[in-house]
Amino acid sequence: MEILHRDDMHLGGFAGLTEHRLVMDPRPWGNSTEPGTWPGIGNFVYLADARFNPMGETRMHPHREIDVISVMVEGRIAHEGSLEHGQEVVAGQVQVQRAGGEGFSHNEINPDTEKNRMIQLWILPETPGQPAGYKLYTPEKGELRRVYGGAAGQDDTYAADTLMDVGSMSTGTDIKIDGPFMVYLTHGSGQANGQKVNGGDLIRGENLVLESVGEVDLIAVHLRKN
Repeated sequence: MEILHRDDMHLGGFAGLTEHRLVMDPRPWGNSTEPGTWPGIGNFVYLADARFNPMGETRMHPHREIDVISVMVEGRIAHEGSLEHGQEVVAGQVQVQRAGGEGFSHNEINPDTEKNRMIQLWILPETPGQPAGYKLYTPEKGELRRVYGGAAGQDDTYAADTLMDVGSMSTGTDIKIDGPFMVYLTHGSGQANGQKVNGGDLIRGENLVLESVGEVDLIAVHLRKN
């Protein structure tokens, strides 16, 4: 198992935000991957831990053939764009936008006078040419909620073999993942296969037992078993 510490990474940014990039897979990024970043697993290709400046925004920009997942950690964003224009996303919610072959444009805005925090992740769709789409999830406290991936024939999530679960673990609980995984802790601390991990740590490996120490907020990416 390996651990990548967010605060060891370069602090960059664009427009109205600063961010640490931890996952930059060569498939979309090519030679533009930043030193020290990791490739993803499955079709998971990007993770950035971002803080919007007060009243900051990404500015309107397009995406095509990418699924963009925004995990709101602190504060809120006002969402503008071609999908669900005017939606507000608050801390604890997860916004999933599918670009597909149709594509979408969006601008995420911090409407407040304090910084916020949002984790942005990208997953490549398994089937090209899909229509654009939008989903919003609100995991319950103490729940890990599936927000991406799963079997065909259901419409709760976008079906895929790359799975993403987002949410929190209560004090003294644990989760187990069989097979390859990448897990990012956004808050809290725990023991991952016996090693101490903290908020801002990205861990990867094969098979995981993660035990919480206090409440832990996390994003887990793993692969569906057929």
